[in-house]
Amino acid sequence: MTPVLAFDIETVPDIAGLRKLHGLGKDVTDRDVADMAFQLRRQATGGDFLPLHLHRVIVISCALRERDSFRVWSLGDTEDDEGGLIQRFFDGVEKYTPQIVSWNGGGFDFPVLHYRGLIHGVKAPRYWDMGEGDYRDSRDFKWNNYISRYHARHLDLMDLLALYQPRANAPLDDLAQLVGLPGKLGLEGAGVWPAYQAGKLADIRNYCEIDVANTYLLFLRFQLMRGALTGEQHAAECDLVRSILAKAAEPHWKEFLQRWRT
Repeated sequence: MTPVLAFDIETVPDIAGLRKLHGLGKDVTDRDVADMAFQLRRQATGGDFLPLHLHRVIVISCALRERDSFRVWSLGDTEDDEGGLIQRFFDGVEKYTPQIVSWNGGGFDFPVLHYRGLIHGVKAPRYWDMGEGDYRDSRDFKWNNYISRYHARHLDLMDLLALYQPRANAPLDDLAQLVGLPGKLGLEGAGVWPAYQAGKLADIRNYCEIDVANTYLLFLRFQLMRGALTGEQHAAECDLVRSILAKAAEPHWKEFLQRWRT
């Protein structure tokens, strides 16, 4: 069984990078630097969503299904620097060569990881292998790799379900709730930066882990739809996730299980 790795990231404005690009000194507060960047973005685009290279990664959460096990966790700890966090993620890809699953990972998560990894000198040879590497099975990556949009090693579930049409994209929260999953709990995406400023990194990690659980369970539902899982196999996979989460002591998992209807 090929390991399956669902993942999600959370980001905040890259304050240090914004200071460098705009020549801002320490006399300007972090909040004012971010507010300036948001204002410039609104003037340019009508919205305040920053360019992807100016997002600093603060959380990477994963759900890994391997052999007889399943687990959900956030990489590193609250003190890890961005470069170390991103390196941990790609080290996992190096170790497992998993089937990667995301929701809008091709449109957001991976481009952010690419830019930020480049900035920090992260090494990820397995991930970037497109059939020209030194691995024994590298040749297979020419036809199925993590980079090409229509290859399966990275399955951007949102992109595929929308048939690669951006106007057909659907929010993770909506789809999760429509199939009986809890959807997002705790924060909203726009609330990550205020929560980070308030020192609530643990809340952000919990929020990201919930997104990963929703993503993985939607992937199971997709596998049922495409015939890769029978009804009995799908039920067994869901039961495995329930049994693992039921052992967790954290309140966000207790709430997740209470709201999981199917």
